[in-house]
Amino acid sequence: MQWDIVIGLEIHVQLATKTKIFSGSSTAFGAEPNTQANAVDLAMPGTLPVPNEQAFRYAVMFGLATNAEIGRRSMFERKNYFYPDLPKGYQTTQLAQPIVGPGHVDIDLADGTNKRVRIHHAHLEEDAGKSLHEDYHGMSGIDLNRAGTPLIEVVTEPDMNTAEEAVAFAKKLHSLVTSLGICDGDMSQGSMRFDVNISLKPKGSETLGTRTETKNLNSFRFMEQAIAHEVERQMDILEDGGTIIQETRLYNGDRDESRSMRSKEEANDYRYFPCPDLLPVEIDDAFIEDARARLPELPDARKARFKEQYGLNDYDAGVLSGDAKLSAFFEETMAHGKDAKLAANWIQGEFSARLNAEEKSVAESPISGAQLGALVTRIADNTVSSAGAKKVFEALWSGENDNVDAIIDAKGLKQVSDTGALESMVDEVLAGMPDQVAQYQGEEDPKKRKKMLGGFMGPLMKASKGQGNPKLFNEILVRKLGD
Repeated sequence: MQWDIVIGLEIHVQLATKTKIFSGSSTAFGAEPNTQANAVDLAMPGTLPVPNEQAFRYAVMFGLATNAEIGRRSMFERKNYFYPDLPKGYQTTQLAQPIVGPGHVDIDLADGTNKRVRIHHAHLEEDAGKSLHEDYHGMSGIDLNRAGTPLIEVVTEPDMNTAEEAVAFAKKLHSLVTSLGICDGDMSQGSMRFDVNISLKPKGSETLGTRTETKNLNSFRFMEQAIAHEVERQMDILEDGGTIIQETRLYNGDRDESRSMRSKEEANDYRYFPCPDLLPVEIDDAFIEDARARLPELPDARKARFKEQYGLNDYDAGVLSGDAKLSAFFEETMAHGKDAKLAANWIQGEFSARLNAEEKSVAESPISGAQLGALVTRIADNTVSSAGAKKVFEALWSGENDNVDAIIDAKGLKQVSDTGALESMVDEVLAGMPDQVAQYQGEEDPKKRKKMLGGFMGPLMKASKGQGNPKLFNEILVRKLGD
C-alpha cells in the first residue's frame, strides 16, 4: 500500500535576551547548576513576574520576518503539569492570544523547486529547568538555571511531506533567527529544539491519520533520522493491520531507536487558565515599527544580493547566505580578495571541511576572512598553486604564521610563471619522452589526446619542484605538441 506522509513541526527558539522572561536572572549558558534561578523563577510566595520587553521585541521581529500577523494584544496562561524540573508546577505560556499569528516561510528544495510552509502561530513562554540523569547512580539531578529562559515556540501547519522538506524548513528557520540576532542558534546548548509531528494516510486520502510527536531533537541529522524511523515504524504497524496510538515519543540518535514517553495530552489535560499575575500585553504601531526598523538583511534578500553583487550561482549564493556568520566571513574574504567563485569554493570546501572535522563554529575559526581573502588573491594571480595554497592554509590554521605572503616565501611556494623558464622545462621533459610524444601526436581522438596530456604533467611538476604554473604548462604543452 502507498502512503502520504504528513509532517508538522514545533520549534522552541531560545531568545538571546540577557535576562529571563519574567525576572532579572541571567540567561548565560554554562554557569554552575542552580546559581541563576531567583525567587521569581521558583515562584516563591510573594513574588510577581515582570515581562521582559526585549522578549516581546524579538517575537515581533520574528513575526515580521515570517510575514505573520502580529498580535497587538497577547496574554499569558498557566499550563499546569507536574515535573521535577518545573519548579512552579506550571509553565507560563500563551494559548488563546499569542504574540505572533499566521505567517509563512518559503523553502528551497534540492530539485530546484520551492515550497511555502505555513506557520500557524508563534507564542512566548518560559522554559523549564533541566533534569540530569548521568552520574547520579539511579537518581536525577535538577538544574534550574534554564527555568524562566524566554522562548518562542513556532508551530507550523502540517504542510511538509518528506524529511527533506522538514529539514529544509528547520534550516531556513535557523537561518532566519540567527540572522535576526534573536537566537544564537547553538543547538548543542539547546538554543533550538525540534518536536516533529508525523502521521500517515492512504495515498490521496483527505483524512489525516493519527499522529505521534517525537520530542526534543537537537540536530538536523537527528531530525532526518527520527522522521525516517517513525515513518517506517508507523508503516509497519498499519500494514500489519494495527492502529497508531497518539503519543509522545523520544528518539535516540546514537542507537537509531525510539520509545514511547507518554500518551499524547490534549489542551484540557493541562487545565489552562489566564495567569492571574500578568495583565494582557498590548503593543502599538510605534513598537511594531521600531521592531521593523531593527530588522537586518534577511537570508532571501542576502542571497539575491550575493548573486547580483558577486555573480555567484544560485547554489553558492544559497549556501553562503543561509548562515549569518558564514555570510559575514564570506564578505570579509571578498573585501580582501577579488575572485568570488574561488572564495566560495574555498569557504565551502577546505574551510568548512576543517570546521566540521574539528567541530568548530565559524566564530571559532583560527583563520580570518581577511587571511583567506589574501590567500584567494594569491591563487587568482598565480603566485601560488592550488596544492601550494593548501600548505599555506594549513600554516594559517595551525597558527604557524598569520601572513600569507610570508608563508609563501618561507616555504618556497611561489609558483614559477616565467614562460621562458617553463618552456625550457617543457622542452627538456618532451625530449626525454619521445614515445609518449609520438603516441600523442598519432592520436586523433581529441578526448584521448586531452587525457594523455596528464602523462606529461607529472614529470613537469617534478622538474619544477612543484612550483610550475600548471595552466601555463598546459598551454605550452599543447602548443609544442602541435595540437
